[in-house]
Formats: sequence, structure tokens, C-alpha cells
Amino acid sequence: MPIRDLIPWRREGRGLVRGGEEHPLSGLHREMNRLFEDFVRGWDLPLARSLGRLDTFVPSVDVRETDKAVVVSAELPGMDENDIKVELADDGLTISGEKKTETDEEHEGISRHERTYGSFQRFVAIPVQVQEAKTTAEFRNGVLTVTLPKAPEAQAKRKKIQIKTD
Repeated sequence: MPIRDLIPWRREGRGLVRGGEEHPLSGLHREMNRLFEDFVRGWDLPLARSLGRLDTFVPSVDVRETDKAVVVSAELPGMDENDIKVELADDGLTISGEKKTETDEEHEGISRHERTYGSFQRFVAIPVQVQEAKTTAEFRNGVLTVTLPKAPEAQAKRKKIQIKTD
């Protein structure tokens, strides 16, 4: 007797089968896979790329605060400053835009054309009051740097606190 005949459940087609009938959990398994794929759709992760469902671009953002300003840097490789929109509101900074990637290759008589389009939006909360009129944005080598000078009343006034020991 083959060992395969001793296993009560085996995969046939898309689900688990026992004696010609589908296992009751196979439908649930398929539904969970579909929900997971829908959930990761649009993420910029290797898993999402492997599923062939990468629809959007999500830029990396770095936020740092100094005594006098909040500086937000966003990595936007391959983009043009005309494709980027920066808005400052009471509660924070919004960076949005549209990334377009086009690849045309021809090798040994075979042509490959790929086009990727996707919009993005990143919101960064700014927890201090800033001087909106003095805010600047600079785009160089694929990096957008937005400098938000703090309002005078928000600038840190540091005081050294003495630590007591026993």
C-alpha cells in the first residue's frame, strides 16, 4: 500500500480533498488568502510586489526637530518638482504627487514596454507652532526638504536639571 493512501487529507486542485469531497475549511482558506491580498494591495513591500499588485508609491519620510525648526525630508527618486505638491495646514504638512515610471527596452528583436503610474500622499503632524511665511521647500537629487521655522514662542528654552544622588 502506498504511503499516500494512509494520509486522510491531501491537496488536489485548489483545496484539501478527502475521498473526493472538498474539506470544509478550504473555502475559508481561499477567502482568507483573498482578504490578505486585498489588504496588502498597494503596499511598497517585496511581498506585495511578488503578488503583482503594487499600485502605489510610498516615499520614505524623515522628520527631525531642532531648537529653531522642524525639518521634513522625503525621498522622491525619479520625480520632478512639478509633480510634487506641498501644503501646510494647522495640524501638519501634506506631501503629495504622482509618480510616473516608463521603461522601454529592445533586445534581440524583442521589445518590452512598462508603464507605472501611481499617486501618493504623506501627512506629517507638526506638533509645534511654525512660521508659515518663512517655511521653505527645496528639491535636490530626488530629495525634498521642507524647513518649517518654529514660532518664537515654540522655540525650545532649555534648562539643565540637576540630578540628585543618594
